[in-house]
Amino acid sequence: MKALHDFVTKFEPDHSKSPFLHTTYDAFYTFLFQPPTVTKGGVHVRDGMDLKRLMVWVVLALQLLYVFGTWNIGHQHFLALGKHAGLLEGFHLKLVYGLIQIIPIFVVTHVVGLGIEFLYAAKKGHSVEEGFLVSGALIPLIMPPDIPLWILAVSVAFAVILGKEAFGGTGMNIWNIALLSRVFIFFAYPTTISGDEVWVSGIEKVDVGLYASEAYNWAHHVFDWIFAGFGWSTFGVGGELVADGWTGATPLGIAAKEGWEGVEAVYDQSSIFWGTIPGSIGESSVPLILIGMAFIMFARVADYRVIVGGLIGFMVAGLMLNAIAPAELTPDTPGIFKFMAIHPLRQMIMGSFLFAITFMATDPVSSADTPTGKWIYGFLIAFIGLIIRVLNPAYPEGWMLSILLLNTFAPLIDHYVYQANIKRRAKRTAAMAKTRDELITKRNEEVEIFTPQNAEGYRPVGNVGNY
Repeated sequence: MKALHDFVTKFEPDHSKSPFLHTTYDAFYTFLFQPPTVTKGGVHVRDGMDLKRLMVWVVLALQLLYVFGTWNIGHQHFLALGKHAGLLEGFHLKLVYGLIQIIPIFVVTHVVGLGIEFLYAAKKGHSVEEGFLVSGALIPLIMPPDIPLWILAVSVAFAVILGKEAFGGTGMNIWNIALLSRVFIFFAYPTTISGDEVWVSGIEKVDVGLYASEAYNWAHHVFDWIFAGFGWSTFGVGGELVADGWTGATPLGIAAKEGWEGVEAVYDQSSIFWGTIPGSIGESSVPLILIGMAFIMFARVADYRVIVGGLIGFMVAGLMLNAIAPAELTPDTPGIFKFMAIHPLRQMIMGSFLFAITFMATDPVSSADTPTGKWIYGFLIAFIGLIIRVLNPAYPEGWMLSILLLNTFAPLIDHYVYQANIKRRAKRTAAMAKTRDELITKRNEEVEIFTPQNAEGYRPVGNVGNY
């Protein structure tokens, strides 16, 4: 390790002559090695877990979702064509197709986001801040697989510049950066992140309907040559969508109109639970999200209070909506009441709630700081988010909006928690002082110290309260 360190330090550029190159070097150096300097004094504990290494834990927790999301991009594409319907059928084709779609999204996200951070760091004359490590890992997972790359680049630039650098950089932002990128696209380019066909890669809207791309690009032809050499199935030339039995609609899109019965007519509950459905790249697989949740809570990177508070808030809101919904549903029942009637546990496995409460709401910078505030913060995110999901017909999902809303009010939540603690401690101190004064008075009245000098009896010679 020392040899590697000595080799790397040979390339360190001069800070005064090349501030940008030195900033770039410093970013990679601190990624490879823990900080060599620590605070001095006997009261401090030396710890190599700096901010960069702390955030790597979150990135590691997302890796299974990246693998699954990459495969699911290809799986949904081939389902739309009526090919390789089995989970393992054409596995190599699905994985390669997914990689070809997700790698450009990942690269553009990091080139734009890190590029801006490098420029700001060089301009300010300090090291590159590590905040984009997690944001850069989250953004690709919350996007549709066919998001136009130029729109993605604009959204990332908007989120990093106006959401973070304008507030002073990492640790100073008040909103979650990854969600700012998504909310920018949602309001500026809504057709690229809403509807049915955007969640399945390779689907194009044509005048006469929806069709799959008729031919794959050069990369697929290259892989066809390789796969054919092994005798495996190849991509071919694409084709039209399956006329029957396919829909690009997500379970939430169906549930908002037809309730759970409509969802079951298209997807079985097992597919929804495992995540083999259309949707954002990394938000659909419940088991893998739960593994990531356990991982970051065990590593103490995420606070369990936010997550558990969110689960409680979700169940409370879900049961409340169930109570409002009609007892009996008929074909003529409005879709909003059918949506209300869905059991909270079924609501929980649809959409991106578990992903949002695990990886978005627990952001330590933009969430509440106090232990009590974290419970309130997580509860309100889930409660408000589910209300938005069910009662907003234009947007059958609510976590993006509810998290950004609670990001805004997190300092206010902490303020009232602090004030409540101050008042409670003041009352406790006043009660203790009152109890002490009452005890002293009682002892002065009831307890006497006597001397045997008076033949008639005993004479009090002191006030016990003075001792």
